[in-house]
Amino acid sequence: MAELRCRKVLGEKEESPNGEVDWQHTANLDSSPEDESGNDQTNSPDPISDGDTVPESDAVPESDAVPESDTVPESDTVPESETVPEDEVDSSLPGTEEENKKEEVENVSPTKTQSSKSVILQRVVKVFFGCLAAVTCGMMYAVYLSTYHERMFWFSTRQEVERELTFQGGSAMYYYYYKHMLSAPSFEKGVYDLMRDNRTVSGQTINAVETLSLYPELITSLLYRLTWSQDVIEPVYFYIGVVFGLQAVYVTALFISSWVMSGTWVAGMLAVAWYIINRSDATKVEYAIPMRENWALPYFSCQVAALTGFLSNNISSAAEMFCYLLMSVTTFTFLAVWEPSHYVLFVQGLALFLLDTFDLVPQRKMADIHKVYLSSLLLAYLLQHQKTDLLTSPLLSLLIASLLARYFQKNMKMGPLVARLMKILLHFYLVFTTAITFNYVIKKILNVDESDFTLKFLQVKFGLNTSTDFITNLLLCQESFLAPTQDFFLRLTHASVLPFYLLVLLVCLASTLHTIYRRLSGEPMKLNLRLEDGRIGEQPEVIYHVFHTLLFGALAMVFEGLKYLWTPYVCMFTAFGVCSPELWMTVFRWLRLRSIHPVVLALILSTAVPTIIGFSLWREYFPRVLAELSELQEFYDPDAVELMNWIKSQVPTAAVFAGSPQLLGMVKCSGLTVTSLPLYTDVNLLKRSESAYQVYAMRSAEDVYKLLSAHKSSYVIIEESLCNEMSPAKGCRVKDLLDYSNGHVVYDKGEMYAFSKHGRFCHEIKMNYSPYTNYFTRVFWNRSYHVYKVNSVISFQY
Repeated sequence: MAELRCRKVLGEKEESPNGEVDWQHTANLDSSPEDESGNDQTNSPDPISDGDTVPESDAVPESDAVPESDTVPESDTVPESETVPEDEVDSSLPGTEEENKKEEVENVSPTKTQSSKSVILQRVVKVFFGCLAAVTCGMMYAVYLSTYHERMFWFSTRQEVERELTFQGGSAMYYYYYKHMLSAPSFEKGVYDLMRDNRTVSGQTINAVETLSLYPELITSLLYRLTWSQDVIEPVYFYIGVVFGLQAVYVTALFISSWVMSGTWVAGMLAVAWYIINRSDATKVEYAIPMRENWALPYFSCQVAALTGFLSNNISSAAEMFCYLLMSVTTFTFLAVWEPSHYVLFVQGLALFLLDTFDLVPQRKMADIHKVYLSSLLLAYLLQHQKTDLLTSPLLSLLIASLLARYFQKNMKMGPLVARLMKILLHFYLVFTTAITFNYVIKKILNVDESDFTLKFLQVKFGLNTSTDFITNLLLCQESFLAPTQDFFLRLTHASVLPFYLLVLLVCLASTLHTIYRRLSGEPMKLNLRLEDGRIGEQPEVIYHVFHTLLFGALAMVFEGLKYLWTPYVCMFTAFGVCSPELWMTVFRWLRLRSIHPVVLALILSTAVPTIIGFSLWREYFPRVLAELSELQEFYDPDAVELMNWIKSQVPTAAVFAGSPQLLGMVKCSGLTVTSLPLYTDVNLLKRSESAYQVYAMRSAEDVYKLLSAHKSSYVIIEESLCNEMSPAKGCRVKDLLDYSNGHVVYDKGEMYAFSKHGRFCHEIKMNYSPYTNYFTRVFWNRSYHVYKVNSVISFQY
């Protein structure tokens, strides 16, 4: 065997017809593992493997063959001392694959092996400590919320009624359904009763799970049963504990998003610190725990974090698959938990649509994201019993329109700059016209009328029209639908978030616009960016967050309620920017800095600036946080407690109550039937609320009696705070809106006056004279509430 191998290496040199040897080929066989440039080539793939043949074009002509006199005869043998060792045989020849592998293993430098191991170890340590910091921040925030909640409400010393009153804003009704599920004989029986509920809204049988999005209460009650927590923790503590745990997930997801974008978990810690400082503008969990937003927004935060990782170029296939699965699960859960969630995803879809239009993200990833959206919409539609809101959602219309436009514009991302701009304009036109047409056709097929109300509301909001409709004007006077006040921006500025946010956004937006110009000019995107490149706007995840914060920021400038969707990502995006070396390097490339090495300065500033910000925040806000936790506050409403105790003890279980939606949400927590609910997404419930609000209008006793009797009301609650409202903004008081809607307004010399032949009902009924005593009988009163029974038999006494 040694003789044959030696013959193969030394003797079988290809000959040419003229007797010359191809020395170039021979030299290639005998060359050292290093090429001319000095690079190590021992680990390069074999040019010829087993079973491969040399193409005819690469074969040596017969003219270059070796003369017979120079060849080694087959009968001749090479002495044993002159044989070539097996480990020196050329690795490029067939039949020596095992020897090649041995040679490659032996030739690996120990220094390289140690360096690769050290790099892997550094990454593992970095990821470990980053995840530990993220989880720690989330757990500390949950503990902080629990402690602050106890200090603010004295929750552990309160009675059950008083605890339920702490769930403000009408959110107590959600807690009632959680109690109902725990009191049911079985989980299945509880779900069955809620899906055929005739004890919530008078005169109606509704699917409470679908109408009120009660999936959080169903899952929480099931967990309480399965974990055998009955002997360990009270139901109310388990309920609020789950909500606070979701808030921990919320801030952890913000931490991870900032960490993934900046490359350092210091950015995540800074994002969490800013979020906690600005929590009054970032969450409602402190005073309205059962609100749907507090259950849904943590899932949206996880979805954004997964989307951030999925869009990143520097991600392995396994991590990409994990992000894809997490994004799928959280998108579906977000749609199932919160009814307006598809509007939020529509805004997110617009940001992704811009990325796709300007060719800033691979086509494969956009196709996967569309699959996530469509599958989540389909599953949520099936879970919510074919709810038409998802079919008529703008998100579905946008997805269908973008897919159709892409099919008809296959060459949109090709051509010179001007041609591509024209194609993009045509693409925008096709997508939005198709989406509007598709949405209109679906609504006509399904006979949906709520779009008219939404359009009317938006017209009045933006000053394109005026309306005397009570519901429209009532919604426009809600704090969530007003423009943000100056105090909101002052709070963000005082916490140093807003100034740094504007600087980071300016740099990222300018770099993004530059990237878009290069892409439209035909330049490819650089996938493996280096720090010295200084191109923060070429990272797809950064571009997405630029569009994300711009779109949600624009909406937050119009509707203050959307600040709860914008402020958390302002904190996250700002923390990423000040901690990102790539952002500082982008600025230095624009400034053409030469006095100091820009890479070194970028690394220094990306560490020094967040450190200085962190110490300043620690010095100013940490004592405030400790003071909040140590200060014993008091939240007590004795009049409301007295009312609820009277209702539970004196009112029949079959009674029906009418009143303001927020108060009825609290009454519903007692298990009684109500005429309406504090649900502003249901137009029919809003119209029922308008009938109950007529007790504060200038209407006759007979008119009010007919309106209340139409909804089978047994009792009506009149609130002194609404009847004698002294708000400085006259136009937004409930009684003013009712007068305006009922036509009881007279203008004289630019002043508005209320006039009617009937007095204001809530004032007149307290006089206790006919005809009010004919229709109503007072059964309870205190300083804040008056309860009147709606007489089933009218007694005419004068």
